[in-house]
Amino acid sequence: MPDSDNENDPRPFRRDGTDHRIHNVDARTLRAIAHPLRLRLLNTLREFGPATASKLGDRLGESSGATSYHLRRLAESGLVEDAPELGKGRERWWRSVHDGSMFETTDFRTHADPEVRGAIDFVLHETATAHAQELNTWLGTMGDWPEEWQRSWDLSDFKLRLTPELALELSGKVQALMESYRDIIPEDTEGSATVRTHLHVFPRPSE
Repeated sequence: MPDSDNENDPRPFRRDGTDHRIHNVDARTLRAIAHPLRLRLLNTLREFGPATASKLGDRLGESSGATSYHLRRLAESGLVEDAPELGKGRERWWRSVHDGSMFETTDFRTHADPEVRGAIDFVLHETATAHAQELNTWLGTMGDWPEEWQRSWDLSDFKLRLTPELALELSGKVQALMESYRDIIPEDTEGSATVRTHLHVFPRPSE
């Protein structure tokens, strides 16, 4: 599928310098993911790969009827699709069309449609909540991991004085560094694990 920046394309995406497809969120797809279960379904498919509505329901503690309905809504927006080669009989498998999403927050925070402004606020707060949940899960289960991993994790924060331009530059450099580590370890490498990294950059008042 060619790269596309056309707003009328139901599945616009760009490549991030690798083979990973990054979805460029527009107002239509933003509305589609501004729902707690749809956002969780999309993130789960992206992290763990294709699954049926039943498997997703079991993982997320939802009924297969609810997951089926919201998967269809995501499919209508071009965010997920059938994976027919994985199904047996009437079994229907779903996969994410993209590997991740990107958007410019200010494009939506100043949008003329209040529904869009509400949708971006919801997605941002849900994302922040998910980050906190992932970190708390690690803190609660780190004792189950080998000692090497218990010495390899990090929980740091830094206080820097920057201009908006330098803050943007910093984020770009950190993201580029993260991408330089992508796919250098084969899936079956002994002792390896998927590592989750959160990047938060935001200003705080001086007083």
